[in-house]
Amino acid sequence: MTTAPVPPAVAMDTPPPKKKKSWISRLGPGLITGASDDDPSGIATYSQAGAAFGYGLLWTMVLSLPLMAAIQEISARIGRVSGHGIAGNIRRHYSPWVLFPIVGILVVTNTINIGADIGAMGAAVQLLIGGPALLYSGLFVCAIIALQMFGSYAGMSGIFKILAMALLAYLLTALLARVQWASAIKAALWPTFQRGGAYWATFVAVLGTTISPYLFFWQASMETEEIETHPGEKPLKRAPRQAREQLDRIRIDTYVGMGFSNLVAFFIILSAAATLHSHGIHEVQTSAQAAEALRPIAGRAAFLLFSIGIIATGLLAIPVLAGSAAYAVGEALRWRTGLRYQPRRAKGFYMVLAASMLLGLAINFPEVQQFTGLTPIKALFWSAVINGVAAVPIMVIVMLMARSKKVMGEIERSSRRLHAMGWIATAVMAVAAVMLFVTLHST
Repeated sequence: MTTAPVPPAVAMDTPPPKKKKSWISRLGPGLITGASDDDPSGIATYSQAGAAFGYGLLWTMVLSLPLMAAIQEISARIGRVSGHGIAGNIRRHYSPWVLFPIVGILVVTNTINIGADIGAMGAAVQLLIGGPALLYSGLFVCAIIALQMFGSYAGMSGIFKILAMALLAYLLTALLARVQWASAIKAALWPTFQRGGAYWATFVAVLGTTISPYLFFWQASMETEEIETHPGEKPLKRAPRQAREQLDRIRIDTYVGMGFSNLVAFFIILSAAATLHSHGIHEVQTSAQAAEALRPIAGRAAFLLFSIGIIATGLLAIPVLAGSAAYAVGEALRWRTGLRYQPRRAKGFYMVLAASMLLGLAINFPEVQQFTGLTPIKALFWSAVINGVAAVPIMVIVMLMARSKKVMGEIERSSRRLHAMGWIATAVMAVAAVMLFVTLHST
């Protein structure tokens, strides 16, 4: 007697066998994405905010958390439901005139950001042990390229989670500073505004650092990786019975990741305000400069924690920056794309990944800086400018895809609350971009 075969539609829609998982094992793309947002360039921006305006910009972290979480959750849903990343979905459903400018801007911005981060990591090691910063930067790039090319996706994910925990160093740094907690809490919950282009330029920089386009691309693509590397899991359009479990996981993962990211940024601003600002240091141009300035004020322990944090966040953020660029280019050009593949099976993907890091390293050579005029400080500034401007059209496309039946199928395309919050985030970024041009014009 033969057993009747299971109908394909039913088999395809059957959830994978349930296994008990610890809460930390259920965290993945959201946690890694959130932690990578606090990269060395971001640390410099947050440090400058605290040094220049004390506790006055702490409220931006409270404002940005729900906005950041909403757009990241929507991006993750697009990846999990459709089985394709942001660039892959734009290619399928929009004109090439939309796709290639967005991908091009992302690659350029990420490469400049990588350059600023690599330079900061080398400078941090130089502060700790002396020696040539450029050599350390080159060693970091070689190590990261080798890890991404020859490590497994599961191994990379585990390393990323461990590096994310290194961000706790900034919470400890704040505890070593003499924080005026009553003033800090009041500033966080009750926004105050100052006149002048410097205040608003810093506000835009903080917001642009927190809500960056590469984060949208990375988290959506990581959800597609999760599908491919976990047996039984499928795009939710093809397996709607998995939807409730996966969308709940995405929500928890994203809010934990973004909450962790903003908490760390909050404590970086707090540390700089309680130490640098209170001692009359109102300008910080790099994260390494912030670490050095902390040493005589908050002590060697705070300096060491801050410096080690720069290195750890760079090791986490640079693969994410390079990876999001490689995913975007690969999906746009229909290449085999993903960290789950060996380099010989996804040559184009890994070439873009390596090239973006090597070009970022090249930005730190004095000869290149002299030829281009792109110093690390300018690289940091212009990457923030391009990120802030590019985020708006990308967020508009993401929001349209989130409500598109072609992209999301019959799966609940997003709740009204989530959809409304996503559009509010888009509007806030649009206003920030306009304010950026106004402040640039006025200064």
